[in-house]
Amino acid sequence: MALTREEREQFLAEPHIAALAVDAGAGRAPLTVPIWYQYEPDGTVWIMTARDSRKNQLISEAGRFTLMVDRVEPTLRYVSVEGPVLDTTPATVEQLREISARYLPADKVDGYVDVAWKEYGEQVVVRMRPERWVSSDLGTV
Repeated sequence: MALTREEREQFLAEPHIAALAVDAGAGRAPLTVPIWYQYEPDGTVWIMTARDSRKNQLISEAGRFTLMVDRVEPTLRYVSVEGPVLDTTPATVEQLREISARYLPADKVDGYVDVAWKEYGEQVVVRMRPERWVSSDLGTV
């Protein structure tokens, strides 16, 4: 059964790991990788990735991407969103802290942010406005 707008927005607001998919070019299957994401109350989703990463290069070329988020308990539920890139901007340490706090225990955030900011290279934030939604709750299976 498809989720209501409110149900799917609430689901995306929860800290799930997403699968990012983006066109990888002629003769290639889409690049699909797990990624942290953030969902904002205005409906925008954003990801953070290395400026020089293959993900960022492909997203820049395609101008759009898909995020698919799922869970298996207490019910089998998923939400997939696809849409155009709104913008790509240099990431701030505050954004890194925000997205890290969404996924890591509070006592691990500072240590992770310190390492990631110094060691992972220049990061960018890519914002996307969902145009297409696919969702379902299959109940307990």
